[in-house]
Amino acid sequence: MGSVVGRKGQVVIAEHIRDQLGIGPGWVAIQRAVGERVEMVFLPPEHRESLKGSLAPHSKASVPPSEWLRARERGWHEAADREL
Repeated sequence: MGSVVGRKGQVVIAEHIRDQLGIGPGWVAIQRAVGERVEMVFLPPEHRESLKGSLAPHSKASVPPSEWLRARERGWHEAADREL
């Protein structure tokens, strides 16, 4: 079913399409003309939540902050050795 364009040029995106694409309030709609059609791409808003610790359940490594640089270097060297 179609939508009627309002006075300000606004069109409502059907709920089932918003749900399917996961579009919510605050998303940015980028639009461009493609021939005789309008193409829209939606970008989610920036998150405001910390990601600190989000990978902890997936990691077996425990590195104290003071050892981080050495651990990173050791990891790079181990990865490079595996590639050779």
